[in-house]
Amino acid sequence: MQKRVPLRMCLGCREMKPKSELTRVVKAPDGEVSIDLTGKKPGRGAYVCRNEACHKRIVKSNAFSRAFKTKIPDEIIHMINDK
Repeated sequence: MQKRVPLRMCLGCREMKPKSELTRVVKAPDGEVSIDLTGKKPGRGAYVCRNEACHKRIVKSNAFSRAFKTKIPDEIIHMINDK
């Protein structure tokens, strides 16, 4: 019996991909936005591919700001691009 692989949608390309291939950004219950490298932090999560085209598309469309309904600090966006 095969183990089911959890799929998540990338905010940039809108494709469903295995969770392990994506970077998770989380908005904690206290409102702090951070990158979740473990995938286990509490709060609302949004996922992005690790490719440059998706990062550019997310920045251009303000996808994280819409997903979290808040302004995302520029340093978080730059950290995502570096991952």
